[in-house]
Amino acid sequence: MASKKSRLQLDDQLCFALYAATNAVVRAYRPLLGELGLTYPQYLVMLVLWQDGAAPTHALAERLQLGSNAVTPLVDKLEAAGFVTRVRGTDRRVVFVALTEAGIELEGKVSAAQQSVVCRTGLADRDLADLRRELKDLTDRVATAAAPQDEPAR
Repeated sequence: MASKKSRLQLDDQLCFALYAATNAVVRAYRPLLGELGLTYPQYLVMLVLWQDGAAPTHALAERLQLGSNAVTPLVDKLEAAGFVTRVRGTDRRVVFVALTEAGIELEGKVSAAQQSVVCRTGLADRDLADLRRELKDLTDRVATAAAPQDEPAR
C-alpha cells in the first residue's frame, strides 16, 4: 500500500527553522564562552547585568523570559566563579545580583567572542538588526496570541 505524503514537512516548519538556527548560534558561542568560563545561559545573565546593572533575581528572570527557578542555578555558578555577588535588599526577601570586578572585566573578553559569532553569520549590520527586530516582533506576536484573554463580562 502506498503511503500518503504527509502535509507536515519538517523543512516547512517555522519552529524547526528557529530551532536549528538557535542551535547553530549556541554551538558557535559554546567554545568561545567556555574558554572564558561561561555557559551560554550564564552569558545571557551577564549580558543583562552589563546592560542594566545590578538587579533582583526576579527581574533577571523576567528580562530573560525565564522562571526565577531557572535563573537561580545560573547565578549560583556565576557567583562561584567570582563574576557576580548577591546582596539582600532592605526587603530581605529580595536578592540583588551585582557584578564583581572580575565580572566587569569579563565584558571586554566576551565582546570579542560575540563579534566572532556575528562575523560567522555573514550578515551585514543592517541585515542583522532587521533579523533581530523581526524575531522580536515574532516573539511578541506569539506571546500576545498565547496570553490568556480577559473573560467577557457576564
